[in-house]
Amino acid sequence: MADIEGRFRAIADKAPAMIWAAGLDKLRTHVNVRWLDFTGRPAQSELGNGWTEGVHPDDRTRCLGAYSESFDRRQEFRIEYRLRRCDREYRWVCDTGVPWFEVDGSFAGYIGVCCDVTDSKLAAEALSRVSGRLIEAHDRECIRIARELHEDIGSSLAILGIELIQAGQPASGGQKHPPLQEIYQKLQEIGSRVSRLSNQLQPPMLKYFGLAKAIETECQEFTKRCQARVSCSCNNVPPNLDSTIAFNLLKVVEEALRNVGKHSRAPGVRVDLNATASELTLAISDDGIGFDVENSRLAGGLGLTMMRERMRLAGGEFEIRSKSGEGSTILCRAPLVLSENQPEQSSRL
Repeated sequence: MADIEGRFRAIADKAPAMIWAAGLDKLRTHVNVRWLDFTGRPAQSELGNGWTEGVHPDDRTRCLGAYSESFDRRQEFRIEYRLRRCDREYRWVCDTGVPWFEVDGSFAGYIGVCCDVTDSKLAAEALSRVSGRLIEAHDRECIRIARELHEDIGSSLAILGIELIQAGQPASGGQKHPPLQEIYQKLQEIGSRVSRLSNQLQPPMLKYFGLAKAIETECQEFTKRCQARVSCSCNNVPPNLDSTIAFNLLKVVEEALRNVGKHSRAPGVRVDLNATASELTLAISDDGIGFDVENSRLAGGLGLTMMRERMRLAGGEFEIRSKSGEGSTILCRAPLVLSENQPEQSSRL
């Protein structure tokens, strides 16, 4: 047994990662040279519970809780936490531990590998911030275009239609104008299309009646377009939600339903929005073909990426659950923040 432990320690010291071992009592019995080089402390200071002194105070309770719980269950774990480096800088590390057993099957402790992931986390956060800014810029542009279409082009077309009806004069040279009523009808159709485009860019239902009504309307429109069976339930949702949270949740619903129509081949969809005193929860489930979340190209597609970023902008969380042949479920959580203004009521809708 001593020879085996000696060989393990010799191999661990040559490994390019930080490696540790713990005994039955959860205390560290070994840390390799890489670990000691990282922390800059002697081995006796890192053994037992000494290694926890280098864990960031804000991460220590979470880290030790996950470590202890996994240890008791004899389960593999992966924890990310900040560990103090020899230069006193805290670095993010990913610590993976696995139980190991004696030849007779008895539990012998844990072996773990720890890697510095600070640079990759910073890169991911930078990319996320860029994505968030892109979405914000896109939304601002949509609102600007919607206002221009509605207030400028729409009004101009309405005035032009009235003027054409009044201009029922015969053309010179014996030529005849197209029937003015026909021209007016075409202008009305253009105005309707402009209005629909405006509504898509800046949903008036959300502005005037709140998130719950806007989601219900979107579900009804999706049913008409795709002939899928959609059930929608919105419970205890206040009408005066913060505009950023409400807008992004509505866009998540729109994108999720769009994905259902394009990919899932689902005959049925369920949308549930519920509010507590402090949180909004949104679940969108379908009974379609599903997909492999880990390996499918859909998992990294633009639609899911946009939904994930929208929930980040709303200060919330996003999760996708799916398996091939078992449908898909999108789960979102966001803080319940109220706006100072109630949604405007309008007779235009």
